[in-house]
Amino acid sequence: MRIMVDANIIISAALFPNSIVGNVLSHIVNNHELVICKYTLEEIDDVFKRKFPNRIKHLNKFIKNLKYELVKYKISDFNKYPKIRDIKDTPILGYGIDSKVNILLTGDKDFDEILIENVKIMNPRKFIEEYMDNNIKGTSKNQYFLNQFPKFNF
Repeated sequence: MRIMVDANIIISAALFPNSIVGNVLSHIVNNHELVICKYTLEEIDDVFKRKFPNRIKHLNKFIKNLKYELVKYKISDFNKYPKIRDIKDTPILGYGIDSKVNILLTGDKDFDEILIENVKIMNPRKFIEEYMDNNIKGTSKNQYFLNQFPKFNF
């Protein structure tokens, strides 16, 4: 499956690799095609510069070592997509639809009410229920990928 993730998924996995979200991202990288749009990478960079400036080097290493397809074209007409409460989320929705991903994975509740025909929108817990073994303990074979990155101490 082709799975697009939004910024909050990457941020959570980078900061907390042993978390549920970290395990889900690891599972996706190891078993599916991860898709990330340029808009998401820019949003992640902005969040780290504002909230975690001393972690930018770790983030860059994390992103550099992820295996993913980058979607980088520009959307010209945002009005063709379903309306979403936070207009800043429209590009993510648009890129997911236009890139023909199977799943858009997000922790953002603004996506909860969106129903579209060809893209399944879900949060990490729903993804686990539907596509993983529910075995997301730190000893999982899927944890291998994310364990290569430094743990962050806050």
